[in-house]
Amino acid sequence: MAVLIGYARTSTIEQVAGFEDQKTKLVNAGCTEFYSEQISSVAKERPEFDAMLRFARRGDTIVATKIDRLARNASSLLRLVELLGEKQVALRILDPEIDTSKPMGKFLLTLLGGLAEMERTQMLERQRIGIERARRDKKYRGRKPVAADKVAQIKQLKAEGRRPTDIAQLASVARSTVYKVIGQGG
Repeated sequence: MAVLIGYARTSTIEQVAGFEDQKTKLVNAGCTEFYSEQISSVAKERPEFDAMLRFARRGDTIVATKIDRLARNASSLLRLVELLGEKQVALRILDPEIDTSKPMGKFLLTLLGGLAEMERTQMLERQRIGIERARRDKKYRGRKPVAADKVAQIKQLKAEGRRPTDIAQLASVARSTVYKVIGQGG
């Protein structure tokens, strides 16, 4: 029996409203299986995403609210579509409505994936320009430093022998933050 598999993702734990909104839309779309995580789409390891791909079987459909919940660039999106095609698993995006089980679905997904990648590139360029302007005006402060209690928690978890990925999840910080703290003598 074919299953609708929902996937929800936000980049950070702080994006609670967006996370809940995705879950609600997936339930309303009829999903009966769910995988969700709060991790960047460009992270090397996305455990729930990988588990979802292992779970999906021939005839199933993976559902996401938007393209950028699945992939950050067109090439990774196309690899995903190809992998799902080999498994005979369809992909459905709710906004905009795209379904790769229909003839135009794969074409539209490819086209929109390219546009999403272009928008991300332009956004990063606008961000870089804004940071340079703020530096020039001496208003740029950079990232907020990691709180002392988080540093202590990271060091404690490392002392317990935990892996950086596990430490990041338990401490609710990015893996890069874990490596930075550990590299400072942790």
